[in-house]
Amino acid sequence: MSAREAAKVARAAGGSAARGHLFALFTVAVWGTTFVATKVLLVDFAPIEILFYRFLIGFLVLWACRPRHVRLGGWREEALVAAAGLTGVVLYFLFENIALTYTTASNVGVIVAVNPFFTALLSSALLRDEKLHPVFFAGFALAMAGIVLISWEGLGTDGVVGDALAVAAAAVWAFYAVLTRKLSLLCDDTIQMTKRTFAWGLVLMVPALFLLDFQFGIERFADPVAAANMLFLGVGASAACFATWGIAVKLLGAVKTSAYIYLVPVITVAASVLVLGEPLTPQICVGVVLTCAGLVLSERGKGAPPAEAAACGDGRAGAEAAGGAGVPGCEEAAPDRR
Repeated sequence: MSAREAAKVARAAGGSAARGHLFALFTVAVWGTTFVATKVLLVDFAPIEILFYRFLIGFLVLWACRPRHVRLGGWREEALVAAAGLTGVVLYFLFENIALTYTTASNVGVIVAVNPFFTALLSSALLRDEKLHPVFFAGFALAMAGIVLISWEGLGTDGVVGDALAVAAAAVWAFYAVLTRKLSLLCDDTIQMTKRTFAWGLVLMVPALFLLDFQFGIERFADPVAAANMLFLGVGASAACFATWGIAVKLLGAVKTSAYIYLVPVITVAASVLVLGEPLTPQICVGVVLTCAGLVLSERGKGAPPAEAAACGDGRAGAEAAGGAGVPGCEEAAPDRR
């Protein structure tokens, strides 16, 4: 290869890496602000109403992208998808949305960011495909100390109920993450599997619609702020971000891309302070730093089998979005996010 050709290849690689970093940064920026958007919507919508409309919009977008129906192997495989819809769509986001009615968006955003801990613990116990080292548990303890600091001022008030629900949401997400590992073996079309998961989530939330007094209230979407925030959650966080994250993984690799996940709680706190005017005390700042440090430390204490590590290194991994459901792959790095 000539020097000119080598320089051309190097420029192309650099351009691809830059695009990858932009896609990753865009994705975590959206995921980090979903808690703020939900908090704004809670003024006019109940938690179950936000849940329903968000995933109805997300499903319709994904259906437009993949209208064809894909058959699975049988009822056992369909049951796995249904379980993913129950845990990753209905329970996780219902807990998260209700938590936001009791506590701040900052608290919820930081607390649910610890879902990789629960995912690693459950994965190690059920799948036995990940060895946890003492460093992992040290990171877990550090992050829990951070959460205690963040929640300290809410003790004795309804705020602690919201913080507890956020922890429950993170724990539920672990079951979803383990299920998506199995689902990734059934269908390699992420959009199809995510669409199917959303569909089951919508079906399984029907009982909750009656129990929690769901109201259609379509007239509320006449408010441009409500419409914009709901579209942001449904189209941006629930349907589009898994695609931009997948592109980032392909361009950068799973390891480099997953490092962006640690920005999510920081973005959430910053957006909550700027948009919602939530307090930012020194205690909360220390709690955020401890939680993020614990997350980083715990990642160093996780060991994956060589075959899985190689697959992730090839860029075939995805992430769970704190603000969206369903990018199955090697790496459960996100809250999803969320």
